[in-house]
Amino acid sequence: MIKNTPFTDKHIALGAKMAPFAGYNMPISYSGINDEHAAVRNDVGVFDVSHMGEFILKGENALELIQRVTTNDASKLSNGQAQYSCLPNNEGGIVDDLIVYCIEENRVYMLVVNASNIEKDWNWITGFNTNNVEMHNISSRTCLLAIQGPNATKLLQPLTDMDITNLKYYTFVKGAFAGIENVLVSATGYTGAGGVEIYFEDSNDAANIIWDKLMELNIKPIGLGARDTLRLEMGYCLYGNDIDDTTSPLEGGLGWITKFNKEFNSKLLIEVQKIQGVKRKLVGFEMIDRGIPRHDYLIKDGDGNTIGKVTSGTQIPGLNKAVGLGYVATAFAPIGSTIYIDIRNTLVKAIVAKTPFS
Repeated sequence: MIKNTPFTDKHIALGAKMAPFAGYNMPISYSGINDEHAAVRNDVGVFDVSHMGEFILKGENALELIQRVTTNDASKLSNGQAQYSCLPNNEGGIVDDLIVYCIEENRVYMLVVNASNIEKDWNWITGFNTNNVEMHNISSRTCLLAIQGPNATKLLQPLTDMDITNLKYYTFVKGAFAGIENVLVSATGYTGAGGVEIYFEDSNDAANIIWDKLMELNIKPIGLGARDTLRLEMGYCLYGNDIDDTTSPLEGGLGWITKFNKEFNSKLLIEVQKIQGVKRKLVGFEMIDRGIPRHDYLIKDGDGNTIGKVTSGTQIPGLNKAVGLGYVATAFAPIGSTIYIDIRNTLVKAIVAKTPFS
């Protein structure tokens, strides 16, 4: 049965184009992806991402559990800091990517996971919980709104006494926001446009109060369609497309969140990969000839040999170019390498490019 977020009726009333996503009835677009993409890049927009999952881990062994199941070094986190990380599986692939929030150093953490992986991640982490860490799945009662764009914090600051205008990237504060207590405001997001994400419990009409306050500020609602074009423009990975159980952090360009100064699941496998080098790498590419790359299109060399596969691709609003992400044989990974996307049996020229795309 498809689920709704606390904001579903709001989206429908605003005329959003709705569609199922990760088991939820979600807004895909309102005024159109191009318009919404530009609004976030240049001004401000709000995304309902309440379908995401949130777990609380508590107790004297909470940090030790997080260290064992994630690749990044969560011991570096102080109160009010967050960290991007991933959960490696037993074969060196990725169970999920996530954000770790340090609520109380060494004792209380919040893990934010992808909507489609909530049950999978919960079961995975639970399987490693051998030291009685207190775990709570608060996903179903947690609202999450991402207010993104260069003007986001300036507009939101009057709604709170917390200093959110000067929040450093990947830090957060917790307090009253729009008259609602215990709102966590985090300088994170999936757009590269600046702004914050706000987490709060769906109680005492909090969802309606906060949403209506945002609408009073004329903050444009944005759907998941523009969320995808914005993240792809930045070269950010989407779980299930660009990384999954078969891709290692090193193949997916996530070596920067893979720390070998601690023990974690599959550490030895990934360490061997680092020493020996990986056979394929996730790269960004721009289309030189006309054509839109799509998920699972084959990537070939000039002789028509298959060298990889597209994981994400689209026409980026405002850039007037089609771009994509995909895995290619390591020899074709350097910036400037010429590759070809097989689009309906035609080899369409592309070039490996730096991300963010520009």
